[in-house]
Amino acid sequence: TRETPFNPSYCSDVLCVTYCLHFPFAAQIEIIPCKICGDKSSGIHYGVITCEGCKGFFRRSQQSNATYSCPRQKNCLIDRTSRNRCQHCRLQKCLAVGMSRDAVKFGRMSKKQRDSLYAEVQKHRLQQQQQQGHHLLSHPSLGSPNSAGGGEGGGGGFYLDIQPSPDQSGLDINGIKPEPLCDYGSSNGFFPYCSFSNRDVPPTVPMAELDHLAQIISKSHLETCQYLREELQQMSWQSFLQDEVESYQSKPQEVMWQLCAVKITEAIQYVVEFAKRIDGFMDLCQNDQIVLLKAGSLEVVFLRMCRVFDSQNNTVFFDGKFAGPEVFKALGCDDFITAVFDFAKSMCSLHLSEDELALFSAFILLSADRSWLQEKLQVEKLQQKTQLALQHVLQKNQREDEVLNKLRCKASALRSLCSRHTEKLCTFRAVYPDIVRTHFPPLYKELFGADLELTLQSSN
Repeated sequence: TRETPFNPSYCSDVLCVTYCLHFPFAAQIEIIPCKICGDKSSGIHYGVITCEGCKGFFRRSQQSNATYSCPRQKNCLIDRTSRNRCQHCRLQKCLAVGMSRDAVKFGRMSKKQRDSLYAEVQKHRLQQQQQQGHHLLSHPSLGSPNSAGGGEGGGGGFYLDIQPSPDQSGLDINGIKPEPLCDYGSSNGFFPYCSFSNRDVPPTVPMAELDHLAQIISKSHLETCQYLREELQQMSWQSFLQDEVESYQSKPQEVMWQLCAVKITEAIQYVVEFAKRIDGFMDLCQNDQIVLLKAGSLEVVFLRMCRVFDSQNNTVFFDGKFAGPEVFKALGCDDFITAVFDFAKSMCSLHLSEDELALFSAFILLSADRSWLQEKLQVEKLQQKTQLALQHVLQKNQREDEVLNKLRCKASALRSLCSRHTEKLCTFRAVYPDIVRTHFPPLYKELFGADLELTLQSSN
């Protein structure tokens, strides 16, 4: 069971790298009351600081496309006590202050928006301090990048790590240089921290600690999977009929690419949430969180395919049913699709348990050999500890010798797949640049946009 499942379809704070990692202390926005009713706020929801009640109300109104009517003069007072009396006026106030799914756009904030929010937090904070008799008009640590989380010890009280920046509009993932493109397909193409090597492994970690880490990662994995295996088993018989297959095959290439980009983006949103719940991940510097997700999120998506793959029929769950490679013919990259299906089938042949898949996914995300990491040693320690937990679970399941070497090969194969994805996307964008720019999901473009630029530059 999943106690707190993540589902982008109802999560107002849509999980994109730039937003969710840029607000590691977003809970402290509670200093500002809900913009709708004045109740205690719980964060930024649909682009506006609101309480949980108004967040849920707005979400339900959008999901059901509800139409409300006002029994009075359409000017009802909306506050904490009266907010449930008129749905029409409450919704109008939500819209008036700027609540909108489109407003978040996967969390990207302009510098103007960030600075405005920062100023508002500082204003409320100053008012509170003045009310308490503390005239801290200028505090040396306010807004300091090194004071993240400040307030634990000194008189900081509240701190929101969204200080104005002269050179960034939000935390732009395109500002992070991409992985260098190279061939990861060779059998010797293992990296020092991605080879399950015993070199530089930290001192023995107590078994109880490894068990605890494995439980946390496994729980996080199950809470952030799009489907439970029981749900997939119930849908296993639902394969596309021949006329449905032909319908996909007849789609224009750009339409099919856009559909797949949307599906990949949905899956990556779950991976981002999974990463955030890995013990120690959110303690990494912001740059390294983004680097790891940029380089590893699609690799984990490919890993998770084994959960939604039917080896007997060579089909994968896609767009509501199980689809074979022929469904993706319109993409125009049959060789890549074949490679993806082959990888999913080979992963299924390992028969990984959910615990094993969870730990291997975390190990892949925490790859300390990624280019452009700033605190490589800290990432390395997290990855090594995850490796020990994975080996511990495999030993308990009496599968270490059988599986470990195969997983080493899978780590290399994942990089090869992601490199090929970039190449295919680059080829597509050369023909349909406007489609990518205007129709692809923002998160997808942010994750892979810089890779496209690098590929285009290297080909010129």
